[in-house]
Amino acid sequence: MEYETKSGRVGPGNPMSPRQGVRKNLDFEPLSTTALILEDRPANLPAKPAEEAEKHRQQYEEMVAQAKKREMKEAQKRRKQLEDRCKLEESIGSAAQTWNQEILPNWSTMCTSRRVRDLWWQGIPPSVRGKVWSLAVGNELNITHELYNICLSRAKEKWNNSPETQPEEAGSSNRESSLELIKLDISRTFPQLCIFQQGGPYHDVLHSILGAYTCYRPDVGYVQGMSFIAAVLILNLDTADAFIAFANLLNKPCQMAFFRVDHSLMLTYFAAFEVFFEENLPKLFAHFKKNNLTPDIYLIDWIFTLYSKSLPLDLACRVWDVFCRDGEEFLFRTALGLLRLFQDVLTTMDFIHMAQFLTRLPDVIVGEQLFQHIAAVHLTSRNRKWAQVLQALQKDPERGSPVLKR
Repeated sequence: MEYETKSGRVGPGNPMSPRQGVRKNLDFEPLSTTALILEDRPANLPAKPAEEAEKHRQQYEEMVAQAKKREMKEAQKRRKQLEDRCKLEESIGSAAQTWNQEILPNWSTMCTSRRVRDLWWQGIPPSVRGKVWSLAVGNELNITHELYNICLSRAKEKWNNSPETQPEEAGSSNRESSLELIKLDISRTFPQLCIFQQGGPYHDVLHSILGAYTCYRPDVGYVQGMSFIAAVLILNLDTADAFIAFANLLNKPCQMAFFRVDHSLMLTYFAAFEVFFEENLPKLFAHFKKNNLTPDIYLIDWIFTLYSKSLPLDLACRVWDVFCRDGEEFLFRTALGLLRLFQDVLTTMDFIHMAQFLTRLPDVIVGEQLFQHIAAVHLTSRNRKWAQVLQALQKDPERGSPVLKR
């Protein structure tokens, strides 16, 4: 107070504010945070006691040591990340060389070998992924590039000749009218990538493949979810090859059951899934039953888009890798792997929160963790494998899950 009064800052007409009286109002400013500890006091103030000065010096040295330790940890972390990235790139490069030089040229003889199946499980290198998918999916429909061009020309003709139709006006009597539904869904396909939306480099390609398919299979037409499957194929294959893989992929029994909304067969798939759900995760299965959470609530979206909408794109592609190897059963094995991964948090939730969680999975899922849980899933029940359980349920539909028949 005496100092403030002498300096003219406090007086009858200039009362001291609450924030005054702190050291920053003195006639000096510390040059750094170091000065707050090590700077000697101004000459007009009493000097620091030796004990206090020593204490401040020790505090400063501790701060410096902690800062250096943090810097070292961060540097080690960055170095580890760089090393891991280099190892991953080297591993991918080596795997790509193996696929290109050894496996693909001898596909028919090597594709079922143990070594190739193990490499397949680890994920197909992006540079050869499209080739492997095409070979694994096959072309039972014998679609040619010429047929694709014919279907595309027909789609373009219908687009040019038909008046603008609102999606809700497109009737189910003529599935080719679903051409109009495509326009709405393309803008919703991987919006974060900004490559399939209007003006994006793959907008017209995606539009063409989906339009061509509705003309190739007017009995199926366009169904929501197809755009995500076609988009993933476009990212890995040339346009005509993407169409061939798309049409053959959708022609598989499971995909056709879902996209044609074959309720009876869908119920059979759900019932088969519940057999293995109860076998692998009995506690979580009982919790779902108690809360009346049925597989249709979360499985439909996962199966419709082959996880491309539900999982991060790179992880979805790895699921596709093994799906192309193992077929439809891997889709349900992946579902059980996801439930196994999140079972601890799911068992604490009620119906609403479980449904919300499963229909919008976390944005960050560690691929290695998910595949460890998928690997721990056993698709064997009473010595019967997936196909055998599914076939038995198809022969005896009354054994299907009664909770789904509502």
